[in-house]
Amino acid sequence: MIPPGFKMTELGPLPEDWEVVRFDKAVKTRGIKVGKVKQSEYKSKGKYPIIDQGQNLISGYWDNEEDVYKGELPVIIFGDHTRIFKFIDFPFVCGADGTKVLIPNSKYYDPQFLFYCFLTLKIPSRGYNRHFSLLKEKYIPLPPIPEQKAIARVLKTIQGAIEATERVMVAAKELKKSLMRHLFTYGPVPVSERDRVRLKQTEIGPIPEDWEVKTIGSLIEEGILYKIEDGNHGEKHPKDKDFVKEGIPFVTVNCLKNGKVIFDCAKFLEKTWLGKLKKGIARPKDVLISHKGSIGETAIVPNTYKEIILSPQITFYRVKNHNKLLYHFLFYVLSNETTLKRFFAIAKAQSTRAYISITKQKNIPIPLPPLSVQQKIAQILKAVDDKIEAEEKKKKALQALFKTMLHHLMTGRIRVKISEE
Repeated sequence: MIPPGFKMTELGPLPEDWEVVRFDKAVKTRGIKVGKVKQSEYKSKGKYPIIDQGQNLISGYWDNEEDVYKGELPVIIFGDHTRIFKFIDFPFVCGADGTKVLIPNSKYYDPQFLFYCFLTLKIPSRGYNRHFSLLKEKYIPLPPIPEQKAIARVLKTIQGAIEATERVMVAAKELKKSLMRHLFTYGPVPVSERDRVRLKQTEIGPIPEDWEVKTIGSLIEEGILYKIEDGNHGEKHPKDKDFVKEGIPFVTVNCLKNGKVIFDCAKFLEKTWLGKLKKGIARPKDVLISHKGSIGETAIVPNTYKEIILSPQITFYRVKNHNKLLYHFLFYVLSNETTLKRFFAIAKAQSTRAYISITKQKNIPIPLPPLSVQQKIAQILKAVDDKIEAEEKKKKALQALFKTMLHHLMTGRIRVKISEE
């Protein structure tokens, strides 16, 4: 059924006052001359940003003015291999290999609106092959230009809110890094009072005089590497046929993100697998750290499940004496830049592949403040983590709103009131 006020088009039902045009009418593709810079030559700093087909808006920098794109602005960049679109309204240098520059046809389209139109296009993947030929076959909706501008303003407002949230997240993460350097050197004192803290030199650097330095192994009940017995065949690892819809979560390194265990990406094993474990299973409040491959991903096991099975790349630590060491504090110590550098150094020295044995892990020294100080440090850092998590949730909500509004606005299901301006 076609709703009242709509008509059937190549794109499905659209408002009666909208048209549909082919891609080649929406953009100018002739006479575009642009110099391109090889990725191997990108600079980390420079006068002009380099725009290519990668995920990031800006991929590098360049200084040679002769290579700056001198055509019409704004333009839309299309990644011939990646199928990524970017809206560019500032001088730039074009990255090589698959970076297409598209100039919106201003006779028919508001450039920002056309960019948002392109984001709705479904271009099937050909792997790393080129996709421009598929793009050229597409049809594009064509509302009246005043309505295009109004739609673009709505979507740009939501996009601006997403970008503002991202900036807050970046600032919070930088604050956390700075705080960790301060807290693990001077303790939970104001920066203005750090000169009053009496420090002592240790193998892990300067720390307050009343702190100790202990090895991880002396503070944990056990540090456990994954191992499952399989009769005469030694270790056994789960295979695709072993996974079930519900059961005991099997957590891999990919499930450790931003200090948390993300169970959405976990697979599940039957409870019978618990009897095959030689060295135990992880439980709530255990602290996890990846020791193989992608080293240094940390998390605390939450109360979501009573027990979880870890992939061979993860070790878990169980605190021996909670009156001596808080598991939250241990988590932040393991996440600290100084501790992670020790992990990386050991992994590099121990083997040609990134790996740290449990023995080496247990011998790593860490700071041990009084329990009350551990509590304060953990509370301060958790407050920052909570802020980051809140902003991440806000970003996800805004991204969902953007996706919904993009669909409804580009199909005319929601019409935007056009201002007199």
